[in-house]
Amino acid sequence: MVQPHTAPEGEQVVDTMIGLTRMSSLHRAIVAGGDRMELCLALRRRGFTRVAIATTWRLPRRQFSVGLVTAQDKLPDIEAALNQMSPLLCANAAVAVLIASRESDFCLKVRGRLAQMGFRIEAGVRCQQGLVLSARRQGFGHIEKAA
Repeated sequence: MVQPHTAPEGEQVVDTMIGLTRMSSLHRAIVAGGDRMELCLALRRRGFTRVAIATTWRLPRRQFSVGLVTAQDKLPDIEAALNQMSPLLCANAAVAVLIASRESDFCLKVRGRLAQMGFRIEAGVRCQQGLVLSARRQGFGHIEKAA
Protein backbone atom coordinates (compact mmCIF):
# COMPACT_ATOMS: atom_id res chain seq x y z
CA MET A 1 0.00 0.00 0.00
CA VAL A 2 1.22 3.50 -0.80
CA GLN A 3 1.96 5.75 2.17
CA PRO A 4 -0.46 8.74 2.31
CA HIS A 5 2.33 11.35 2.45
CA THR A 6 4.00 9.99 -0.71
CA ALA A 7 0.89 9.55 -2.84
CA PRO A 8 0.04 12.07 -5.56
CA GLU A 9 -2.53 14.52 -4.26
CA GLY A 10 -5.48 13.12 -6.24
CA GLU A 11 -4.65 9.58 -5.18
CA GLN A 12 -4.38 10.64 -1.54
CA VAL A 13 -7.91 12.06 -1.61
CA VAL A 14 -9.35 8.92 -3.21
CA ASP A 15 -7.61 6.69 -0.64
CA THR A 16 -8.86 8.91 2.19
CA MET A 17 -12.45 8.84 0.92
CA ILE A 18 -12.36 5.05 0.57
CA GLY A 19 -10.95 4.64 4.06
CA LEU A 20 -13.34 7.06 5.77
CA THR A 21 -16.45 5.55 4.19
CA ARG A 22 -15.19 1.99 4.70
CA MET A 23 -16.04 1.33 1.06
CA SER A 24 -15.48 -2.15 -0.36
CA SER A 25 -15.84 -3.48 -3.88
CA LEU A 26 -19.27 -4.85 -2.92
CA HIS A 27 -20.70 -1.41 -2.12
CA ARG A 28 -22.57 0.65 -4.68
CA ALA A 29 -21.21 4.20 -4.77
CA ILE A 30 -22.57 7.41 -6.29
CA VAL A 31 -20.25 10.29 -7.19
CA ALA A 32 -21.12 13.99 -7.55
CA GLY A 33 -19.26 17.29 -7.78
CA GLY A 34 -16.85 19.08 -10.06
CA ASP A 35 -14.27 16.32 -10.53
CA ARG A 36 -16.77 13.47 -10.58
CA MET A 37 -15.46 11.85 -13.78
CA GLU A 38 -11.86 11.74 -12.49
CA LEU A 39 -13.01 10.29 -9.16
CA CYS A 40 -15.19 7.69 -10.89
CA LEU A 41 -12.27 6.60 -13.10
CA ALA A 42 -9.88 6.46 -10.13
CA LEU A 43 -12.33 4.22 -8.25
CA ARG A 44 -12.75 1.92 -11.24
CA ARG A 45 -8.95 1.63 -11.57
CA ARG A 46 -8.93 0.41 -7.97
CA GLY A 47 -11.49 -2.30 -8.71
CA PHE A 48 -14.69 -0.55 -7.62
CA THR A 49 -17.03 -1.46 -10.48
CA ARG A 50 -20.32 -0.44 -8.86
CA VAL A 51 -19.74 3.29 -9.23
CA ALA A 52 -22.17 5.70 -10.89
CA ILE A 53 -22.37 9.43 -11.47
CA ALA A 54 -25.34 11.21 -9.86
CA THR A 55 -26.21 13.32 -12.91
CA THR A 56 -26.60 10.27 -15.16
CA TRP A 57 -28.42 7.89 -12.80
CA ARG A 58 -32.09 7.34 -13.69
CA LEU A 59 -32.99 4.01 -12.02
CA PRO A 60 -34.91 3.53 -8.74
CA ARG A 61 -33.76 5.42 -5.69
CA ARG A 62 -32.15 4.33 -2.41
CA GLN A 63 -29.69 1.92 -4.05
CA PHE A 64 -26.32 3.36 -3.03
CA SER A 65 -24.56 2.82 0.30
CA VAL A 66 -21.69 5.28 -0.34
CA GLY A 67 -21.76 8.83 -1.68
CA LEU A 68 -18.66 10.82 -2.63
CA VAL A 69 -18.58 14.56 -3.36
CA THR A 70 -15.45 15.91 -5.03
CA ALA A 71 -13.63 19.22 -4.64
CA GLN A 72 -15.97 22.12 -4.14
CA ASP A 73 -15.17 25.56 -2.76
CA LYS A 74 -18.63 27.15 -2.85
CA LEU A 75 -21.45 26.17 -0.50
CA PRO A 76 -24.19 26.23 -3.18
CA ASP A 77 -22.14 23.75 -5.25
CA ILE A 78 -21.78 21.35 -2.32
CA GLU A 79 -25.47 21.69 -1.46
CA ALA A 80 -26.45 20.99 -5.07
CA ALA A 81 -24.25 17.88 -5.17
CA LEU A 82 -25.63 16.62 -1.85
CA ASN A 83 -29.23 17.31 -2.88
CA GLN A 84 -28.66 15.50 -6.16
CA MET A 85 -27.11 12.50 -4.41
CA SER A 86 -29.24 12.26 -1.26
CA PRO A 87 -32.35 10.60 -2.79
CA LEU A 88 -30.12 7.89 -4.28
CA LEU A 89 -28.55 6.93 -0.93
CA CYS A 90 -29.91 4.17 1.31
CA ALA A 91 -31.00 4.73 4.92
CA ASN A 92 -27.59 3.87 6.42
CA ALA A 93 -25.34 5.43 3.79
CA ALA A 94 -21.90 6.91 4.32
CA VAL A 95 -20.69 10.04 2.53
CA ALA A 96 -17.34 11.74 2.09
CA VAL A 97 -17.14 15.36 0.99
CA LEU A 98 -13.93 17.01 -0.21
CA ILE A 99 -13.93 20.68 0.81
CA ALA A 100 -11.37 22.68 -1.15
CA SER A 101 -11.83 25.90 0.84
CA ARG A 102 -9.45 26.51 3.77
CA GLU A 103 -11.96 28.70 5.68
CA SER A 104 -13.12 27.17 8.97
CA ASP A 105 -16.48 28.98 8.71
CA PHE A 106 -17.09 27.26 5.36
CA CYS A 107 -16.44 23.85 6.92
CA LEU A 108 -18.94 24.59 9.71
CA LYS A 109 -21.59 25.48 7.12
CA VAL A 110 -21.04 22.18 5.29
CA ARG A 111 -21.24 20.28 8.59
CA GLY A 112 -24.52 22.04 9.38
CA ARG A 113 -25.93 21.19 5.98
CA LEU A 114 -24.98 17.52 6.38
CA ALA A 115 -26.67 17.48 9.80
CA GLN A 116 -29.85 18.97 8.29
CA MET A 117 -29.87 16.14 5.75
CA GLY A 118 -29.75 13.48 8.50
CA PHE A 119 -26.01 12.76 8.50
CA ARG A 120 -23.81 12.53 11.58
CA ILE A 121 -20.20 13.69 11.13
CA GLU A 122 -17.73 10.92 11.94
CA ALA A 123 -14.34 12.31 10.93
CA GLY A 124 -12.46 15.00 9.09
CA VAL A 125 -9.04 14.47 7.50
CA ARG A 126 -6.78 17.14 5.98
CA CYS A 127 -5.32 16.28 2.57
CA GLN A 128 -3.25 18.26 0.11
CA GLN A 129 -6.39 19.28 -1.78
CA GLY A 130 -8.42 20.26 1.29
CA LEU A 131 -10.50 18.66 4.02
CA VAL A 132 -12.40 15.39 3.59
CA LEU A 133 -15.44 15.17 5.87
CA SER A 134 -16.96 11.78 6.52
CA ALA A 135 -20.55 11.38 7.69
CA ARG A 136 -23.02 8.54 8.08
CA ARG A 137 -26.79 8.56 7.79
CA GLN A 138 -28.22 6.47 10.60
CA GLY A 139 -31.79 5.40 10.99
CA PHE A 140 -32.93 7.81 8.30
CA GLY A 141 -35.60 5.37 7.09
CA HIS A 142 -37.82 5.70 10.15
CA ILE A 143 -37.43 9.51 10.20
CA GLU A 144 -38.50 9.66 6.56
CA LYS A 145 -41.59 7.48 7.24
CA ALA A 146 -42.63 9.72 10.14
CA ALA A 147 -42.52 12.83 7.97
